[in-house]
Amino acid sequence: MLPRKSLLVDAAMILALILIGAIGYKLSPLLLPKADLFVQPDAGCDLHRAPCTASLPGGGRLSFSLSPRPIPVATPLDVEVALEGLEAERVKVDFAGVEMSMGYNRPTLRAITAQRHVGQATLPVCVTGRMLWQATVLVESGGQRIAVPFRFEAGH
Repeated sequence: MLPRKSLLVDAAMILALILIGAIGYKLSPLLLPKADLFVQPDAGCDLHRAPCTASLPGGGRLSFSLSPRPIPVATPLDVEVALEGLEAERVKVDFAGVEMSMGYNRPTLRAITAQRHVGQATLPVCVTGRMLWQATVLVESGGQRIAVPFRFEAGH
């Protein structure tokens, strides 16, 4: 009787591991922003001083802004994405700690027009003080997702 019970326990454990793997695979797009095209921001970007820009394929431009400036933590931020030469169906911004995971923080911006999207976000406080953040702007346009990562430091 003992070998049969052990075999059932082993089979149940293998099935549980397969199920956990399948769930993780299905939920991974929520945790890691996926894109068809990654575009680097223009050189000299400093979100603490002014909006940052990036040149898009086909001659378009993207402008990304956070305010107030300098960028605070634990305070609502106004987020704006302006597009030239491209109309977006949806725009999201994924805020992620570069050196430390700070949880899921990906607001969908509200479309004012197809080329201007606004919203709010709040950066959590990091117990270590200043922290390096990456705000990845995700633009969905014409069945394609474009990602533009902007880095900045925030904290006390």
